[in-house]
Amino acid sequence: METKAFLIEELKKIEKWELEQKDLWFWERLGRLPFKILDKLTPAFIHKKVGQLLDEIGGYIQTGGQYLVQEQKILCKFAENDITPPLEQIKHFPLKTMDRVCDEIIQSRVTFARYQGATTGVGGIFTLAIDIPALLGLALKTLQEVAIAYGYNPKEKRERIFIIKCLQFSFADIVGKKAILEQLTAFNDEHQQVFSQLQGWREVMMTLRDQYSWKKLFQLIPIVGIIFGAMFNKSMIENIAEAGKMLYRKRRILEKLSEMKNSV
Repeated sequence: METKAFLIEELKKIEKWELEQKDLWFWERLGRLPFKILDKLTPAFIHKKVGQLLDEIGGYIQTGGQYLVQEQKILCKFAENDITPPLEQIKHFPLKTMDRVCDEIIQSRVTFARYQGATTGVGGIFTLAIDIPALLGLALKTLQEVAIAYGYNPKEKRERIFIIKCLQFSFADIVGKKAILEQLTAFNDEHQQVFSQLQGWREVMMTLRDQYSWKKLFQLIPIVGIIFGAMFNKSMIENIAEAGKMLYRKRRILEKLSEMKNSV
């Protein structure tokens, strides 16, 4: 049985992580500088691909689109005595069990991202048109699986909104991270303010494009892009998965603490 003291201690660890996220790394700033120059050198079809992704993200928020995952595969990881629990029961599992399943998901997705980045790095900058949608799809699927690991249903529109906020958080600068954390604090209260800021998914795609600035630079040379593609994709999915885990974990801890308080 989880104690209140244990949950509070785990919550403090997440809050410490949140404070660390508010410090923008120097190289992250530097990495954005060459984007304006490199952007002019980028083939038009890549710009078109980014534009298409904007529409896809809009569709994802509304319906889940092509990015919905098979939740049964995740639920099987919670099976006891060959009995797979329904998603509604996952929230009652111990936090350590949720963490174990989440970590398994992250490890699998990060490994896949590394191989995906290496594969799309073969052709240099021109294969970036394939890499961008593939990486976005992997990011969304990873966050949906993390949501399931902590007992949340990504088929619900409010959870898809939360997932987009997780994406925003992982790409945002110090000001953006602070603002998103404030929005997510009110998320469980279902404040309309959170739902009214859906245009943030456009910011996600623009920031994602900025993040590719260094990758574009190195992918100008085919084959060399294999190394940097693998490193970049692995790092990006690691950061996105970490943000998803921490933010969903925090929600679950707060809900468990609230249940304890109400049961007294």
